Amino acid sequence: MKRMHHHSIYHKCVLYLVFLGIWSGGCKKYLEIPLPLDVIADEAAFTTDKSCAAVINHVYASMSGGSFSINYLVDGQGVGYYTGLYSDELQSIGTPTSTERIFYQNAVQATNTGGTWTYLYKLIYSTNVAIEGVSKASEVNVHYKDQWLGEAYFMRALLHFYLANLYGDCLLATTSDYRVNNTLPRAKVQDVNTQIIKDLIEAQSLLSDDYRGGNGASTVDRGRPNKGAATALLARMYLYTGEWAKAEAEATSVINNGNYELLTPEQVFLKESKETIYALAPTGSLFVRDYTVYNNGMAPTVPGFPANSVQVAMSNDLISTFETDDKRLTTWTRLSTSMADTTIGYRFPDKYKTNASGAEYIVVLRLAEQYLIRAEARVQQSRTVGANSAQADLDRIRTRAGLPGTTAGNSSDMINAILKERRTELFTEQGHRLFDLRRTNRLNTLMTTLTPQKGGGAWQSYMQWWPIPVDDIFANPNLIQTAGYQ
Repeated sequence: MKRMHHHSIYHKCVLYLVFLGIWSGGCKKYLEIPLPLDVIADEAAFTTDKSCAAVINHVYASMSGGSFSINYLVDGQGVGYYTGLYSDELQSIGTPTSTERIFYQNAVQATNTGGTWTYLYKLIYSTNVAIEGVSKASEVNVHYKDQWLGEAYFMRALLHFYLANLYGDCLLATTSDYRVNNTLPRAKVQDVNTQIIKDLIEAQSLLSDDYRGGNGASTVDRGRPNKGAATALLARMYLYTGEWAKAEAEATSVINNGNYELLTPEQVFLKESKETIYALAPTGSLFVRDYTVYNNGMAPTVPGFPANSVQVAMSNDLISTFETDDKRLTTWTRLSTSMADTTIGYRFPDKYKTNASGAEYIVVLRLAEQYLIRAEARVQQSRTVGANSAQADLDRIRTRAGLPGTTAGNSSDMINAILKERRTELFTEQGHRLFDLRRTNRLNTLMTTLTPQKGGGAWQSYMQWWPIPVDDIFANPNLIQTAGYQ
C-alpha cells in the first residue's frame, strides 16, 4: 500500500483513495459502504452507485469525527472551538492546554495551524479524485452519477471556503495531479471565491431538491448535501463577496423551500431538525464532540464541573450580548460553577446536549443563517424597513428567540443589529464570528484592544490570517508563508 509523503500536500502516486467506513449506531449514514476499510482504489472504484458514494464518504467521515473537521486541529478540537478562542467568543479557564492558550492569546505559529491546512487539502484531493472518477463513470451502471458529482463539487467548495477564511490566499486545487498541485502558488482570495461559486453553481445543477442516501434513494436523513445545501452556501458566498442581489435571491430560494422551517431553540440541533439544511453525522465517538468539550461530566445543576475538566467557557462579552428573555441564552447555554470555587460562575455553549449515539448531527448549514444573510443583503440594497425588508427577516429570528422586533431604523443601525443577531444566533458554529468580524472590517479594531486583555502581546493586522506548514513551503518552490509569519 502506498503511503502519503508527509512533506507534500497530495499523494505522489497514481489515482487512489483511502476509504473510511462508518459502520455502527447512528453513523451508517454515509451509507452502506460496500468496500472494505482502508482499501486503495483506482478507476475501478467508480463502477457502481455504491462505490461512487463510498469515495465521497471518506470526506464526510473525516470531517465528522467530532465538531466539524475536528481531526485536523492539533488538540483534537474543531473550527468553532479554536476560532472562538482566537476571537471573542470563548475565554480560557482552568488549566488550558498549551495550544488552547496560544490560540486564546493570538500567538499561533505554523506548528499550531499547519495541520489544518494539510488536512483540508487531503480532503480536497479526495473530492478531486471523485470528480474525475465519477465524471468518467458509465451512466449504464452508475444511475445517480449527477448526485455523486454534485456532492463532490459541493464539498470541494466547502473545503476551499474554510481554507480561504482561515488562511486568506491559498492553493486553488482543482485536480488530483500531484505534478500540478505540488507547484501551485497561493491564489488570491478573490480567485478562490470565484472557483467556490463556480463549484456551487455546478453542484446546484446536479443535485436534487430531496436528500439522497448512499444508495441514491430519497431519504429524510440530511447527512449528504442536496440542492438546498448548495444554494445556502452560495447565498453565503454572495454575501461574503458583496453581491447583494444574488445573495438575496439564493437565500430566498432556500427560505421558500418547503424542506426547511424555523423551529423552537430546543429542536434546532436534533438529528430530525427541519431547520437543518446540511449536517454531518458524527463518527468515532458517535456523538457531537461539542458536548464533550463544553460539558465533560458537568452535573445538571450548579456546582457542576470538577476542576480542569473543561478549559474554556463563553466570554463575558458574548454573554452580555444576549438580551433579557432571549430563549437562546437559556436553551443553548448552561450556567455552572467549578467544584473548586463555587463563587465563580461560567456559561458554556450547550447547543449539543447528549452523548447518545445518533441523537444530534453536526449542523453545517441551517435556515436561520439564510434569514440573516437576506436581511444583510436587503440593507445593502436600501431595503431596511417595511415589507420585504431587512427588518422583516431580522424579526423572524428575534421572534423565534422570544424577543420583540428590532428598533433599528436606519441602515447603519440595522447592520449592527444584524451582526449582533448573528453573534447570538451562530455562536461557536464553525467560525462564523471570526469570519464576520473580518469581512466587515471590524476584526483589527476589536483585537487590538482584546488581545492584551487575554494575556497576549500586541495584535498585528497580519494575525487575521493563520500561517501554513513550513514543510509544504520547503516542498513547493512557488509557495510562500502567510505574510507576517516568515
